[in-house]
Amino acid sequence: MVLLENEVFLSELTRMFQRSKMKGSVSITMKRYDGRQVPIPPRVPTEYLCLMRATLGNKKISTVVHPKDVNKFQQAYCNLLKGNLDGLKKLKKSKKKSKATQ
Repeated sequence: MVLLENEVFLSELTRMFQRSKMKGSVSITMKRYDGRQVPIPPRVPTEYLCLMRATLGNKKISTVVHPKDVNKFQQAYCNLLKGNLDGLKKLKKSKKKSKATQ
């Protein structure tokens, strides 16, 4: 998995969304991250980071968002999602009549 800077991660994520329109789907995960690679006994950490991962097929990218950059990153991420979630399929609703309307 490749650890990228926040801006580079967003640009790579945009490319992943463009490739996924042809084939495949992008999977995104977000989780709390304390910055450690090896587990140690729990202590009271001062601040947590945010780990974002994205996968498309075999390609995996990730980034770590610091608490001071969360607002800027979330705004850019939200705009990216709004621009790339146009290929969703519309669900068909069934036209079953309920007993209350009869």
